[in-house]
Amino acid sequence: MARPKVLIVEDERSLTEVLQYNLEKEGYDVVTASDGKEALRKAQTALPDLVLLDLMLPQLSGLEVCKELRAGTKTARIPILMLTAKAEETDQVVGFAVGADDYVTKPFSVKVLLQRVKVLLRRGASAEPTPDVLQSGPLKLDKRSHRVTLKGESLPLTPTEFRLLETLMRQPGRAFSRQDLMESAIGDGAIVLERTIDVHIKSLRRKLEQVGDWIETVRGVGYRFQEP
Repeated sequence: MARPKVLIVEDERSLTEVLQYNLEKEGYDVVTASDGKEALRKAQTALPDLVLLDLMLPQLSGLEVCKELRAGTKTARIPILMLTAKAEETDQVVGFAVGADDYVTKPFSVKVLLQRVKVLLRRGASAEPTPDVLQSGPLKLDKRSHRVTLKGESLPLTPTEFRLLETLMRQPGRAFSRQDLMESAIGDGAIVLERTIDVHIKSLRRKLEQVGDWIETVRGVGYRFQEP
């Protein structure tokens, strides 16, 4: 069986070396890049199974790299774990909005990071496309093409946002706890804060535009999808 390949995009050499050592110790093949342009080139040629992407990079920022990866045919579905020294919610929202699947703030525990990597890789490997279309008014989710459209226009959802919306649309009217949504959309065993779901939902509502209000907040519980 091929070893999973991880691309580390980080301009701080000492951190790159620590991450590379620990990932290789866990059985991963590792490719590294120290700036945004090199990251895009290596992602497109090496086609890694996961990208660890620093936010602050020379040449191109992590956000720009993330956008480019999501726009590429071959790289659009590669899981992206963003690394950053920024901890403001607005930075998380922007990161998720351009396609990051998860977000780790420096300084972080290497053990926690490895667990996040494992969860994202497991989730990607177990994802099986099934013929399934969910529709509510002008909103349509098609699992076969992994595409969400609103009034026929395609919406640029991240893989995590897609799974969140699918979970909510599959059982309209049901109130899902944040824990339910974490296990469904991020993965059972993931070490994340419940607040992470709130950030994803905020980004998802914005992308859904006029139907974003169909994702209702259930106070003290979580969220539900309810078409008016």
